[in-house]
Formats: sequence, structure tokens, C-alpha cells
Amino acid sequence: MKLRALCLTLLATTSPLGALAASAPDDQSATPEVVITGTRQDDATEGSGSYTVKTTRGATKLPLSLKETPQSVTVVTRDQMNDFGLRTVNDVLASTTGVNVQEVETNRTYFSARGFDISNFQYDGFGLPIVDGIQNGNIDMAVYDHVEVLRGANGLMSSTGNPSATVNFVRKRPTDALAATASFTGGSYDNKRGDVDVSTPLNASGSVRMRVVGAYQDTDSQLDRYNNKRGLGYGVIEADLDPRTTVSVGYQYQDDRAKGGLWGALPLYYTDGTPTHYSRGTSTSADWSRWDIQTQQMFADIRHDLGSGWIAKASVMHSVTEGDSDLFYVYGTPDKTTGDGLYSYPSAYHNHDRQWTAEAYVSGPLQALGRTHDLVLGGNWGRSNSFQHSDYGQGIGTALPGDSAFDGSYPEPAMDAYIGEAHYYYTRETGYAAARLSLLDPLKLLVGTNVTHVKMSGDSYGAPNSYDLTRALPYAGLVYEVTPQISAYASYAQIFNPQTQTDINNKILAPIEGDNVEVGAKGAWYDNRLNASFALFQAKQNNTAESAGTNLTTGQTYYTGINATSQGVEAEVSGQIVPQVQLAAGYTYVEIEDEQGHAARTYVPRHTLRLSANYQPIDKLKLGATLSWQSRIYRDQQAVSTTTGQEIYTEQGAYALLGVMAHYDIDHNWSVTANLNNLTDEKYITSLYWSQGFYGAGLNGTVSINWKM
Repeated sequence: MKLRALCLTLLATTSPLGALAASAPDDQSATPEVVITGTRQDDATEGSGSYTVKTTRGATKLPLSLKETPQSVTVVTRDQMNDFGLRTVNDVLASTTGVNVQEVETNRTYFSARGFDISNFQYDGFGLPIVDGIQNGNIDMAVYDHVEVLRGANGLMSSTGNPSATVNFVRKRPTDALAATASFTGGSYDNKRGDVDVSTPLNASGSVRMRVVGAYQDTDSQLDRYNNKRGLGYGVIEADLDPRTTVSVGYQYQDDRAKGGLWGALPLYYTDGTPTHYSRGTSTSADWSRWDIQTQQMFADIRHDLGSGWIAKASVMHSVTEGDSDLFYVYGTPDKTTGDGLYSYPSAYHNHDRQWTAEAYVSGPLQALGRTHDLVLGGNWGRSNSFQHSDYGQGIGTALPGDSAFDGSYPEPAMDAYIGEAHYYYTRETGYAAARLSLLDPLKLLVGTNVTHVKMSGDSYGAPNSYDLTRALPYAGLVYEVTPQISAYASYAQIFNPQTQTDINNKILAPIEGDNVEVGAKGAWYDNRLNASFALFQAKQNNTAESAGTNLTTGQTYYTGINATSQGVEAEVSGQIVPQVQLAAGYTYVEIEDEQGHAARTYVPRHTLRLSANYQPIDKLKLGATLSWQSRIYRDQQAVSTTTGQEIYTEQGAYALLGVMAHYDIDHNWSVTANLNNLTDEKYITSLYWSQGFYGAGLNGTVSINWKM
């Protein structure tokens, strides 16, 4: 009922967006758009100087403006990434409206939006979901032009997943003209990084082009003993076979090698129920801990202009992920006086995942009943082969008295106590169709459906894991143009998501079923250089896997399924708000309840605010600031105090992270960029997604020396 009332209120007025339009700059020529010379990518943001985009295809495959898209979309552009040193997926999504980054360990992360986990990560518009929902390693942003985040259910184009968000990484592509950049970065925690990016034509006409990107980083962190070395390489060749046909072939590689990384994290309460307090650098890793992850992607696509506005595109991608680690987990509850009560759990792991994904579609306009409409027809196919092997170490359960759990001194044991394995074979086949119908000049109806068949076979640490499911998922969106600058919209989408998580009895949880309803208003001004949106949403997700503990026999987390509903409000502004100022700002309020009306997923903040802005007072100088604020979160630890008998809750109070940036162009070729993060040196727990947690980095900074041709 709350959402219905809010919907009626929204549809009755669009004055907030009208007020924003009135306050926008009148002089449209004050800050002309800058576009990289010779770029071949229609939606490239590199060199635009903007924090927004003119079009996006993430929701429908159609080149729609944000105002024409009947769902909430945030785009983090290349210039925003460069300005604020957003070098990893965690950095990017932590700055994105409505997204929460749940850093549960140093090398594994969950992401959530609208209260639910994000499992769909696409590359250039397609890909398979993360089967277990957790991102291993930290995706480097050096090879991407921009990142699109479509919030809510994306059942039309994603087939499976949660009604949370779809994250689409759009790769850099070659340019017609020779271009090159390089940078060296140094900073806190002995951070050292180098980047190089070269794009060049391979023939006189520029019909064959190549781009190569490389980066290497070696850094410590706020955590004791932790060091991460990351290298990546990317190469793509693009060729115009004729004036209407372009083919691309590329390869991407990333190698993460972490020493002293966390598996699990710190205990968050003492036996008497009071919260633990450790120094920011405290870690449970051992001196010998390591976590190596290598990822490779090979891809190819072909795009053909069929004429009359119609295009056809086919893509294929092969991904390989390999993980190898020796890890040390600490469990138990410490005594406040002695520190006793913690125990060891050493293990070694190896995993590999191989995926094939292919997609083909056609899209274009058609004439009917005297009006022009748009149509998309396509299908995709994916196959994944995942294997995990665990070797458990001798000495599991050894007591760690005093502070010995935190000094890294536990000796490396033989990893031959016993073993465990999981092996999954996953296949997904989808056909989809969508039409954008022009009902009236100001009224567009987007309708579509996909039919998805998924099949899984295999086992997970002794639990059979198999299913064979087919679902038809509808999608509908209505957009009404109130004025040339403002539109009102409503949309509905369904999604489902098979799971691999097991319960305490080692049984696979049933698939997630979910949907998303959204109504809102959007505005766009100055040739889409300024975008704004306001949305009301309700997302339902049934049988969501939620961590319920750790099986100390297998070392695996076990889960329970919950039904939850989230509803809330989002507001966002991006782009040029006044001359010389770029802004990306968004606020989200979300309320999450279970079937009984009780607060659910309380580790998700109910209020978040994200802001990134730059101001260019003169041509050579750019100044910027960031703000990331979230409200209180807490977790029921499912334990009781030994002194009071009361239930134990862990709480992280509301906090804000502030950052500043300065960029100065020394001359045409050279520039320097300085960034400071967490200016107030806020001490905070990164996540309460699990029953353990660790502290984020304090005040830190980087300085980059940049060169461009």
C-alpha cells in the first residue's frame, strides 16, 4: 500500500524535475562536448569529459536515451573513473547509485542492489551469471570504456538472475587515428601502478585497427601482511570488411596474486556479547597464506548494417578462471580478558571455471498503422563447467591462545587431512523478442518476453546438484513524454535464478523467483548532457540464499532460504549541471522485509548517498570531490552472551567517506592527478554480510603522472 500511494503521488506531479530543469544552465554552448577523434564505438565515453551518456543498449539492445529507458540506469564513464582513480570493480560500484559493495574478504566480494545480490555481470552486453553470486578477485577497469548498471530485474536480456541489477562492462575499442596514453601511480601502502594504452590503425584507410592495453599494480594495504600484485593485458583487432560490416577479435588476461589475504575475517564479538575492538590492520591471515586467481577472456563479434535502420550482430566469448590458494580461517568467539576461544582452520583450494557464451540478434524499425516502431529478435546460449577441489590441513581445531590468531605465526601444515570436491555442468538457452510500439507521438510501449531453459548437473561436496527448468519471463514498460525534456514511466519484469547453495542438511536450495515493479520520471537536457531520474520500486525475491553459518566438517558456508520484499525510492542526477561542473549523484532508500513483516537483510543499509563532482575553473585545472554515505547496518549473530543470556547483535553505525581530487595539465602531453580518500580517517567495518568482518582503509592517497600523445 505504501508503494501504491507513492506511485499515485509521483504520477500526479513532475515538478521536482521541472525545478531541476529551471536551475540548469541556459548557455548550452558554454562547455562544448569533446569527443575522441576517430572513435569507432558509437557509445564510447572516453574523452567526452562527461559523467553521463547519450544512449545505452543495456535494457533492450535498442539505442535508447536514459530518458527513453523505462528502468533506472547508472553509467560510470571513463572520465569519472580517471578523475577519481576508480581502478577496480569495487571502486566503480561503490560510487554507483543504489549499489552496495559487500567486501567479506580481501579477495571475494558480494554486490547488492535494492536489497538483493547482484549475480549478472555482462561484457559488451552478454554473458552468464556468477553461479554462486560471489566475485573472486577484483576486476581491473583499465580495459573498459564505461560501466552500465541497470537496476531492477533485467529478465528480458539477462534470462536468469536476481531483481537487483545487471552490471555491463563495455570494453574500449580501437580508434581510426593513432592515440596513446601512459601513467604511473604511487601512493599509500606502498602502492605502485603503471598503465599503458595504445590504439592505432593498421592500414592507410583505418579500416583495420588495433588497441592494446596493459597494466601492473603492486600494493600492500591497511591489513597486516597483505600484498596484492595484479597484471593485465588486453588486445583487440577490429576490421571493416565492407562499409556495412565490422568484425572484432580480442583477448583479455588478468593475473591476481595475493599474499596474506583474508579467508573469513575478524570475530566481531566477545563471549560476553560486547563488540570486539581491533586495530585497523588486524588480520587473521598466516604468513604463508596466498590466493592466486587468473582470468582469461577470448571474444569475437560481427556487426552488419542491414539497411533501413536494421542491424544484425553476433558475438561469442570464451572465459577461463583458475584459482589456487593456501588459506587460513579462524573461527570461534574470544574471551574479552584472555583472548582465548579462537581456533584454526587451514585449507588449500583449487578451482577452475570454463564458460562458452554466444548471442545473435537483429534490431530495427518497422512501419505499421502509420507509425514507426522498433523490434528486437535474438537468442543466446551459454555453457559452464565449474570444478572445485579442497584439501583440508592437518591441525584443524587447534587452539589459538591470546593474540596468536592475529600475528600470522601459525605454521603451515600438510594439507592432507581430507578432501572435498564440487563439480557443476551448467547450460542455458534463451530466445527473446521485444517491441517498442509507438502508440501515440508521446507514448511508447515496450513489451517483450524471453523463454529460458537452464540445466544443471553435478554435485556439491557430496550433495547432488541437478535441475532442468524452463521459464517464460514477461517484460513491459510504458514511457510517456510529458514535455520534450521530461518523461514519466512504469515497468514490470520477472526473473528467476537457480542456486547452488546448500542448507545445513547439504541440500540444494530451490531456485529464486522474483519480479520488479518500477514507476518514475526522468529528465534530459542539453542534448542529453544532463540527465536526472526519480524512481519508486518494489522488488520481490523468494527463497533467497542467506548465510546461516559454516560447516566445520567441510569448511563450507551453509544457507537458509528466505522470502523478502524490498521497496524504496531512488533519485539521481548525472552530467553537466552548470558550466565547468560535472556531477554524478544519487540517493537510495530501501525497506526490506520478510514474510512476517520483520526487517530482513539488515546488513544492507536502508539509506545510501553517492556523489562525485568536478569543477574546472580554468582549462588546465580540475578539482573534484566524492562522498559515499550509508546509514546504520546490523546483524543478528544467532548467539547469546555468556554473562547476560541476551542475543548478540553486531552494529556498524552510519558513516561517510570523503574524497578529493585535483588534476593539472602541465602541457599538451603531461598532466598530474592527485587523489585523497577517507579524508576524516573514518574507521568502519566493510560488511556485515557474514558473521565476521574487517576494517576498511583509513586516510590514503595516490598521485599519478600521466602522458598522452
